[in-house]
Parts: sequence; structure tokens; C-alpha cells
Amino acid sequence: MAMESFDNIYLDLSKESGKCRFAETGFGWKPSGGGDTFTLDHSNIGGAQWSRAAKGYEVKILQRNSGIVQLDGFAQEDFDRLSKVFKNWYSTNLEHKEHALRGWNWGKGEFGKAELAFNVQNRPAFEIPYSEISNTNLAGKNEVAVEFALPASGDDTGTNGSLGGARGKGKKAGAGKDQLVEMRFYIPGVTTKKEALDGEDAPSDAEEAEEEQNAANLFYDTLMEKAEIGEVAGDTFATFLDVLHLTPRGRFDIDMYENSFRLRGKTYDYKIQYETLKKFMILPKPDELHFMICIGLDPPLRQGQTRYPFLVMQFKKDEEVTIDLNMTDELLKEKYEGKLLPHYEQPLHQVVTQVFRGLTGKKVNQPAKDFLSHHQQFGIKCSIKASEGFLYCLEKAFMFVPKPATYIAYEQIKNIVLSRVGGAVSASRTFDITIEMKTGVESQFSNINREEQKPLEEFFKVKGLRVKNEMDEDTSALLAAALRDNPDMASSDEEVVAAKADRGSADEDSESADEDFQEDSESDVAEEFDSAHESSGSDAEEEGGSDAEEEKRPKKKAKTG
Repeated sequence: MAMESFDNIYLDLSKESGKCRFAETGFGWKPSGGGDTFTLDHSNIGGAQWSRAAKGYEVKILQRNSGIVQLDGFAQEDFDRLSKVFKNWYSTNLEHKEHALRGWNWGKGEFGKAELAFNVQNRPAFEIPYSEISNTNLAGKNEVAVEFALPASGDDTGTNGSLGGARGKGKKAGAGKDQLVEMRFYIPGVTTKKEALDGEDAPSDAEEAEEEQNAANLFYDTLMEKAEIGEVAGDTFATFLDVLHLTPRGRFDIDMYENSFRLRGKTYDYKIQYETLKKFMILPKPDELHFMICIGLDPPLRQGQTRYPFLVMQFKKDEEVTIDLNMTDELLKEKYEGKLLPHYEQPLHQVVTQVFRGLTGKKVNQPAKDFLSHHQQFGIKCSIKASEGFLYCLEKAFMFVPKPATYIAYEQIKNIVLSRVGGAVSASRTFDITIEMKTGVESQFSNINREEQKPLEEFFKVKGLRVKNEMDEDTSALLAAALRDNPDMASSDEEVVAAKADRGSADEDSESADEDFQEDSESDVAEEFDSAHESSGSDAEEEGGSDAEEEKRPKKKAKTG
């Protein structure tokens, strides 16, 4: 059988080279280090292009089923041999493609069968295979963001030598140490659909009759369709409309598919694979009116420069829903027996939880049964810096929601410090918890109601967590000192003593991880203790600048709390 062989050829950006053989029946590629062989039947070869590439010259094969195969590493003199191979055996011309080398960053985006090409003066500057695109968003009125598929782990690139590109759909870019994760296109003006797809510069009379629309919107819609983001609409197993999300903020429709789910908002659209879902929690809100569902993602959801490691949704407790899953009885029985029901008629938060659990197979975490707050609730109101939220004690971790959503596993905790960092009267009513991790990182939850101290300490004991209580030591020592210095104080109002004691304890704790108080006045303990509360605030004001403003705010809050 007639055959043409080439050595040191790289398939789909593979890290290792291999041997490439062409025959009348098609072609095959085998990595030199051994491993899976990649083959392509001649009936699936729809076109071919020859161009300069990273490791020499590249042959790009356009498949009839919309896929693309890249073979890199040919020498310039191989062109004639390859041209005959494609013409005689596959009845297709090996087209010579010159790339644009001007370095311009403006050009024209054209949607091909298998890839998006960015052309400068009718020459391709670069191409993006649709299989490499994981998501796209309208980032602004005239801006479209394109996110690229990343490997779940270092080995899972589909291009790691022995595996070559044989299973690397959508993961070619994972071969490099540095990976491009997002690209943005600025697309001004208006256009028509035919113009965008056909790549014609001027619309004909017939096209002018078509409705014009924002060019960025049309680009976005076309890319969504071509890259098949979010799978096909008919494949949705369930859809939940207009669900309130606290993180990222907004209302999103949730489409549930077999392997992924999609959040559809007015501005942003996210496609999230179930394999990135690492934690699932359902948390009753202390207002007794709402439930929060918290989903931990790794890698996190990205919105521009912002990362969201957790999604936080909120549902009304008594909002009922009736839903039939869009799934055949055979599939339900075969794959989801005992996991999903064909029909649900329950509160919405329960249905969402059960559908997520059935499709992802993830365990649903709930607050620990060993803990109830003073008001018989699962969540405790507190703050991380200036952000108010709720702290939940789960079986294996603390969870703070909604923003910044913070998960702290008990096994990672070195010890817990209870302290009072507030000023004046508020400190007698509230306390802070500083959690010191084994890694050296600290997290602080402040403004916790004093009534919650006992239930929390009992829970820490049950979980075997090391606790250091600085509050009792501070109060007794400072109270004794105050009485010794001024015997008249014994008969004075209790709150004055508390205020003075707290001032001292705040100063002692100034080395802790409370960032709002780190850059405090440089005066030593005696000066701070002797000075009036208002004067310390005015000193900070005189210093001016944003630091002074930053310090002033928490002090005010502490005074009035």
C-alpha cells in the first residue's frame, strides 16, 4: 500500500513529537514515546491549509464534521509531497495560507465552520477553534469577552506526550506553562446577520431591508451558537427562572444539563461544568424567611478580573414550585434511578437542591446539629471587615456568607481566639473571633453578639478546637487596675468601667489581624489610655489621607453599636 511518512510532527500542540503517516485510506499519528494513535479517515477530510507555524510549517486539516486537526513541524520542502498526497488521495487542494505579520490589533472577525478567524487585510492574524472556547460574555456595549477552556488538572490536557491530541478536544492550550484564559474584542457600530457571516464589506439592497443590530451583540450570539456554549436548548433537564444570586450579584436563569449548568443573566452568561463543583451547602437564613444555597467552584467563576469561588443563591422559604424533568423514562431509570424524580412539587430551594444533587452526585452539606445560636438559629450575624453576613457552623467547617463567601475547614485551624476589639460600650455587647490557621493565615469575624459566646464555646469543645479566651482576662485585670487606681470608681456607673477597660483591651489586641485597626495611632499605651476618646479621633483626622478615613469609620461604628 502506498504511504508517505514524516517524523518529528506535533499533533494539536502536543508536547511530544510523533510519526505521521498518510495513506489512501486516511492518516495516522503515533507519539514517539508510545501511547494512543490518532487516526482520521479520508472521508472526513474536507480541506487542508499550509502555513508557517511555531515548529516549522503546519498542515491544518478541516474535517467534514467541523473539527480541526493541526500537524506542525514539517519542513518547507515537504510541501510538494504533501500537496500530491492531498490532491491524489483526498481530492482536495493543499491551500497556501499567508499569515498577517503587520502586528495590527484591528481587523475583521470571520466565523468559519470550525474556528473564528481574525483577519488583517484578508490574511489571518490568528484563529480560535470553537472547541477551545468555554464561555463568552457581553462585557460592555461594544465589547465581547471570550474565555478559553482550561484543563482540570496538569495531566488532563489531552496533549501530554503519550496521549497526544487523541482526546484533547477543547484542551489544546493546556500544553503550555502559560495559558491564555481570556481575550476581548471591541466591536463598534451596527451590522446585519448576513454581513457578519458572509464576511462582505458592504450590504446589498436585500440586506438593507434586514433589521440592523448592534455588531457586538450579533458577534456574541453567533459565537454562542457556533461554539455550542451551554449545549442545545432542547437538552435542558430543568430550568429555574429568575433566581436571586447574592454572589455574583444579580438575577439569573439556571439551565440544568447532563454535564453542566448555565447561568443566564441580562449581561453575563456562564457555563459551569459539574466537575468544577466541589461543595454544595444549603443554609437557612436567621430571618426564618429565606434559604441560601452555596456552591463552591474550583476553578472559580471569573467575571473580568474578579473571581468568585462561591455562588450564593437566595430563595424564599415558602416559595413552592411544580416541575417535570425534561428527561426520558429510559434515561431516568438507567442513569438517575433513586437520584431524581420525574415530577417535583415542593419548595423551590428543595427542588433546586435535589436536582443539583441528582445530576452532580455531590453531597449536600447542612449546618451541624450540635450547634444552635442563642436565638435557636443555625447562623450567627457577624462581619468580615465592613461586610456583614452570617457565620454557619457545619459538620467539618465554618462557612461565612454571602460576601466574601469564606470556607474554613476545622482540620486546618490551629486555634481560635475570642477577644474584644471594639471601642467603648459596644465591646461589652459584642466580641470578635480570630481564627488562626496552620498555614499562618488569619480570619477575623467581628461584632458577634455577646449572647452567642456560650453556644459557640460549647460547640468548639465538641469539635475539639483549641480556644483562647482573651476577654475574661482583659476584663478582670483592667477592672482590678481601675479600682486600685481610683477607689471612687467602685461606686460609679458600670458602663464607664467597661468603656475604660475596653479601651485598654483594644490597645492590647492591636497586633491582631483586624486590618481596620492595624495602622492605629503611634502613641504608646499610657497616652492612649489617658487621652479622651474624642481626641484620639481628632488626631486621626488631622493626619489626613485615606488611612485616617479608614481608621475613623470602624471607631465610629464601635462607639454607636
